[in-house]
Amino acid sequence: MSGDRTSAAPAASRARFDPGSLDAVNFLLADARGAVGPYLNVYLVTERGWSLSALGVVTLVSGVAALALQTPIGAAIDRTRFKRGAIVLALAVMAVGAVAIFLRTDFWWILVASVMIAVVGDIFYPAVAALTLGLIGRRRLAQRTGRNAAFDHAGNVVIAVMAAAVGWWFSQRAVFLLVPVFALLAAAATLSIPAQAIDHDRARAADAGDRAGRRAARPGWKVLLRRRPLVVFGICAFLFHFANAPLLPLVGQVLAFAHPAWATAMMSVCIVAAQAVMLPISILVGHRADRWGRKPLFLIGFAGLPVRAVLFTLSHDTGWLIAVQLLDGIGFGIYAALTPLVVADLMRGTGHYNMALGAVATMTGIGASLSGLVAGVVVDAFGFDAAFLTLGLVAAAAALAFAAAMPETRRDPKNDPARCG
Repeated sequence: MSGDRTSAAPAASRARFDPGSLDAVNFLLADARGAVGPYLNVYLVTERGWSLSALGVVTLVSGVAALALQTPIGAAIDRTRFKRGAIVLALAVMAVGAVAIFLRTDFWWILVASVMIAVVGDIFYPAVAALTLGLIGRRRLAQRTGRNAAFDHAGNVVIAVMAAAVGWWFSQRAVFLLVPVFALLAAAATLSIPAQAIDHDRARAADAGDRAGRRAARPGWKVLLRRRPLVVFGICAFLFHFANAPLLPLVGQVLAFAHPAWATAMMSVCIVAAQAVMLPISILVGHRADRWGRKPLFLIGFAGLPVRAVLFTLSHDTGWLIAVQLLDGIGFGIYAALTPLVVADLMRGTGHYNMALGAVATMTGIGASLSGLVAGVVVDAFGFDAAFLTLGLVAAAAALAFAAAMPETRRDPKNDPARCG
């Protein structure tokens, strides 16, 4: 009986939850994160005179630290009942790191700040996914994950425009001061979500009354490895990001060689345009995922990636490259909106939802990191078109693997009592 009363109280509180708070969290977190990553490398090389080797060391160390901690951080999010506090703490650390970059640019100072920012960046994805599941439940999760992704993409568009304006009117260095501003706003949005509205059992996919959920205190590593569809999904995610991650940088390099004076502006156009496409795609996916299923939608995203890679080889005209890059909005828009939903399907009742999200994020991070090196070697040896075709082959392998080995994870609503929550 006590368990019933415990689950009933959060359900009552969730009725008072304002969805606009979660919208604001997703939008403002994108603004806070986006004011660091894309601009730090350019600032250090162009304005502070850093060597590419020194920059490479910072990128490598911070990237390895982030990859190593993604899955443990997801496991910690599963266990903690202070998910809002975790987001606020991560925002505070990110703001301190950005201010540190603004103040000084010596090697060790930047290295420590970059590692801090990279590590706390691991917190946002599983923590927001946990809040979403804990607040919304499974019944409306598909629409809500699509809406989350849409507000995230909208935030990315806004911060790209704002950073360009600040960099133009003031300096590249001033862009980093946007981080504490948006971090403060994001923290306020996070704390506007009532703590009592979060069902922490649901937030880790351990539904009340589910026997598997009551065993969730056990170590989760075996739980992850024993779920074959999750392993298949992780491998497909690795291949998808291996193929996708280098495409935009390669396009940027082609544009830079053709139009050195306008390369940065055209790169910004590519980023903003793709994000603008991702926004409606995310909303569409959220509305259709329960009707059409997860697998058909994911196959559209996976199938579009090799097509995009091959289309880049047909012409290096500026307009053509930018137009083809818009297809990234479809592929990645589908991936970003559906991944939390598919992992929630696969981890239902385990209590290790956020740990699984961290594991998938680790796989995608490894794929993206390795592919940059491979693409660079292919470009040096055979040229840009060979690199595009190589990545296209990997993307085709990802699509075929997903089609052949990945099952549909949506459950029939008529036979799924858990969806009532």
